[in-house]
Amino acid sequence: MSQVVLGTGRRKTSVARVMLSEGTGEFEFNGKSIETYFPSPSMRMKINKPFNVVGLEKKFDLKVNLDGSGLSAQADAVALGISRALIKYDPELREKLKKAGLLTRDARKVERKKYGLKKARRAEQFTKR
Repeated sequence: MSQVVLGTGRRKTSVARVMLSEGTGEFEFNGKSIETYFPSPSMRMKINKPFNVVGLEKKFDLKVNLDGSGLSAQADAVALGISRALIKYDPELREKLKKAGLLTRDARKVERKKYGLKKARRAEQFTKR
């Protein structure tokens, strides 16, 4: 069996633990195929972007354990996890991935709701009389 490289990606409350190994390009997300887990083509494109940037499509098998948040945030987390794993596999790929913006963690999270307000910032409508 070939070497397994690990990478972790996060986005909002989503966590993706990525296991990358040399193979034929089979992707597994929580035991499901990529077509089943991510039905949207745009999300699949987002996941494949790190491989396209470095030119290593269909060279790795991917096993991903996903947890938390929604599908869109999970797709972003997977892309970051793949990028970090590719750097561990070959440190010379860092420059290409950095230039494509795939090594930056999107730190935006949902703002908490404050007491006395309807939402995080939305207050009751003011009435003059």
